[in-house]
Parts: sequence; structure tokens; C-alpha cells
Amino acid sequence: MPMKRAVFLLLVLAAAAGGARAMSIRELRTLEAGEKDGKAYASYYLVGVLEGLREGVEASQRNGQKPVFCVEGRRLEPSMARSLYQTELSRNSDSYEADMPVQLVMIGALRNSYRCTR
Repeated sequence: MPMKRAVFLLLVLAAAAGGARAMSIRELRTLEAGEKDGKAYASYYLVGVLEGLREGVEASQRNGQKPVFCVEGRRLEPSMARSLYQTELSRNSDSYEADMPVQLVMIGALRNSYRCTR
């Protein structure tokens, strides 16, 4: 199994584990800077966060709850995770502290980019 795939699977398994905690903005930056493939690993993590939030919103909609964001046929692909995250951090840098979870930034990005129209 290639190293990148193995690391990706480890990140997915860690996120799915019962007591898994979210990675902070600081931890993501450290991961990006600290390892040879750190930027790739961080990208995998951001894709996992994006996909998890999307699935969570879809599950809440199936249960009759109002969604936090709405894709509504617009383009939202895993490859967009990093740019969504970085754009949200840039636009609202005063709203986020380094110890806040990456998920908080990503949900803000999705709320701002995929507002519900119905």
C-alpha cells in the first residue's frame, strides 16, 4: 500500500474512532510545515472534514432538520476543500484563533459559500 494511501486511511480511521478529537488550526499548520508530505496529509484531512460535514448535513436533512448549508446542485468537490478553508481563514481571520478546530473554519466556509436559498 503506498505511503500516502496508508496515511489517508489512518486519518480517516482516526476521525471515525469513538473518542477522536478535532485537529486545531495550529495542529494543521504544524502538520503542513513539519513533515515532507505534511501539506498532502493536511489536504487529506481537509477533504475528510469537508466530506464529513457534507454527510452530516445530508443526514440532518433526511431527519427533517434545517441544513446549515445547502449545495443545491452547485459544484462542491473534495478538491475544493483547501481553497474553501484558506478563503474562510483569510476573510474572517479575526474570528478564528489557532486553537480552534479546523471543522469550525470549514463549516463557516460552507455556510458562506453555500447559503440556502429555499
